[in-house]
Amino acid sequence: MALEMRTTVSPENVTAIIDTREQLPLDLAPLRTVTRMLTTGDYSVVGLEKVVSVERKSLVDLVQCVGRDRKRFDREVQRLLAYPVRAIVVEASWSEIERGDWRSQVKPSQVTGSVLGWIARGIPILLIGDHEAAGRAVSRLLLIAARRRWAEASALVRCVQEQTFPVG
Repeated sequence: MALEMRTTVSPENVTAIIDTREQLPLDLAPLRTVTRMLTTGDYSVVGLEKVVSVERKSLVDLVQCVGRDRKRFDREVQRLLAYPVRAIVVEASWSEIERGDWRSQVKPSQVTGSVLGWIARGIPILLIGDHEAAGRAVSRLLLIAARRRWAEASALVRCVQEQTFPVG
């Protein structure tokens, strides 16, 4: 008897994880959400906790990560590199970073340099603009990641059922 698999994953069938330490959680509708502690990042997907990790930063958080929290955040970036699907979503624009309207000794050039350095290390950085837009982007990213993993699993099941395996 062949195992029937759905051809797609609807948003209502994806459960996003919000880390327990997240101070100002994003609205990830239409995804369902649960709150759990994550090893790395602020957002993931149930069942894909070792595959998907998204870190959210406000502009103030980002500046702190370049300044006083640099060593801690460098460790976070290192852990993010282990995830096939990873990103840092920043609730600011490039022009906001360049303006440097914050209360800190950290200069805009230090923040832009750090952002570009993290990108060069392999971490996608999405400068989204604001909290609401960040919620929409993270929700969509988590859904796309879940759909791609579902498609990969479905293809593998078909290969097993048909006893055909692609040659690498």
